[in-house]
Amino acid sequence: MSLLAWWLKADALTQLAALVLLAMSVMGWVVILWKARQLRRASADLPRCLAAFWQAPDLAAAAQSLEHFDREALVLPMVVAANSVATQTADGSLATAGARAQRLTRALRDALHGVLTRLQWGQVLLATAGATAPFVGLLGTVWGIHHALRVLAQTSSAQVTLAQLAGPVGEALVMTAAGLAVAIPAVLAYNGFGRVLARIEAELEGFALDLRELLADGGRGASAPAASAETAHSNF
Repeated sequence: MSLLAWWLKADALTQLAALVLLAMSVMGWVVILWKARQLRRASADLPRCLAAFWQAPDLAAAAQSLEHFDREALVLPMVVAANSVATQTADGSLATAGARAQRLTRALRDALHGVLTRLQWGQVLLATAGATAPFVGLLGTVWGIHHALRVLAQTSSAQVTLAQLAGPVGEALVMTAAGLAVAIPAVLAYNGFGRVLARIEAELEGFALDLRELLADGGRGASAPAASAETAHSNF
C-alpha cells in the first residue's frame, strides 16, 4: 500500500500522531545538523582561543585577538566581562561594591552561564523527542489496530480470516516503526552532544577560574608577570 493510500484510510487520531512524529523528526534533524556544526566549530576554536589569550599582553589585546578565533563566542564573553570589572570605577552602586575578587566571580559566572546556556540549546528538544516519539508511535499503532478491528467487526463476513486481519495490523505497526525512527537518532545525538558539551564546559570552567585568579589580586593582565600567566595556563 502506498503512503497516500495509507494516509487516506487512516482516521483522525492516526493522522495526528503521524503529523506529530513528522514534526518531531524535522525539528530533531534540524537541531542535530545545527548543533553538530556548532560543536564542531566550538571544539576546533577553543584550544586556539585559549592559546591566543595566554599569548596576549593584556585583556584588551586578548579580546581583540579572540575576535578572529572565537566564532562561537566561548571565551570572548568572559574576557570582556573580566575587562569590564578590571576597568570599573566605584560609582556608589551595588554593582561596584565589594572586593575585586567578588565582582570578578559575579561577572565571570554570569558570562559563563550565558555561554553554556547557548551551547546547551536544543538538548531539551532532542531529549523530549527521544523520550516521547516511541510512545506517540505506540499510540498510533494501538489506535490503528483498534480501528482496524472495529472495521472488520462491521463487515458482513461471518468469519474473519488471518489475511483480512494481517493487512490492517501490519499497517498500524508502521506507526511504531516511525516512532523508533524518530527517537533513535535523537537519543544518539543527545548522548554524543552531551559528551562534547561536558568536555567544553569543563575547559571553560577551568579557564574562568584561572582568569579570576589572575586578576583577583588587582592586576589587569597587562602588568601581570609572564610566569603567573604560564602557571595559570598550566593549571588549566
